[in-house]
Amino acid sequence: MLNPKTEQCPLCHSQSRTFYRELFFICSQCRGIFRSKDDFPTPTKEKARYELHQNDIQDQGYKDFVSPLIKAVLTNQKPENSGLDFGSGSEAVISEIIKGYGYNVKAYDPFFRNTQEFLNNSYDYVICCEVIEHFHNPGKEFELLKRLLKPSGSLYCMTHIYDKSIDFSCWYYKNDFTHVFFYQKDTLEWIRANFGFREIVILDRLIHLKC
Repeated sequence: MLNPKTEQCPLCHSQSRTFYRELFFICSQCRGIFRSKDDFPTPTKEKARYELHQNDIQDQGYKDFVSPLIKAVLTNQKPENSGLDFGSGSEAVISEIIKGYGYNVKAYDPFFRNTQEFLNNSYDYVICCEVIEHFHNPGKEFELLKRLLKPSGSLYCMTHIYDKSIDFSCWYYKNDFTHVFFYQKDTLEWIRANFGFREIVILDRLIHLKC
C-alpha cells in the first residue's frame, strides 16, 4: 500500500494528513487546513485574480459586509491611534472608510501598495480584511503582524472560519484558488498562544487578537 501523501504545515511546521482529495491537508497540531503547495498560484496569477475584485467604496453591499470590522475599529480605537490596513488591495476601501471618520490609518499591499517603509513602523492596530486565507507562509506573516503592533496593540482580521458543520467538498471558500490556508477556532487559539497575544475574541468572521 502506498503511504498517504502529507505535507508540512506552513503555520506551525507540524506534519499533516490528507483532508480532501490530496489537494488539501489538515495539520495535526494547529488544525489549520491548507492547500497543497503544488497547487499554490504563481504571483502573476495571484495578482491577476486580485485585479478582478470589484471592491468599491461606493458599493453598499461590500460596506455592509465589512461593517463588523469597521465597527470594531471605531469602537476600540481612537482617531489619533496609528493603524495599518495590511493587504489593502488596489482600492484600499477599508482604510478609506476609516479615514472618513478622521482616523489615522495607512494602506499596505504587497501587489498594489508595496510601501516597504510602512513595515518598519509599529502601530496601535493592524487590519487584515479577507487577507489571512491568502498567506502562503502564515507562520512568517503572523510573526510580521505581531512585530508591527505596539505592546498594547490589536490585530483585526476577517476570514471565513471552517468548522465541522461545513461540507468542505461544497464549500465556496476553497474554490478561490488564491485561498490557500483556512483557520479553525483551534488554529486561531494556537496563533494566540504561540505568537504572544494575550486574548482573542471571535465573532462569526471577525477575529480580534489583543496584545
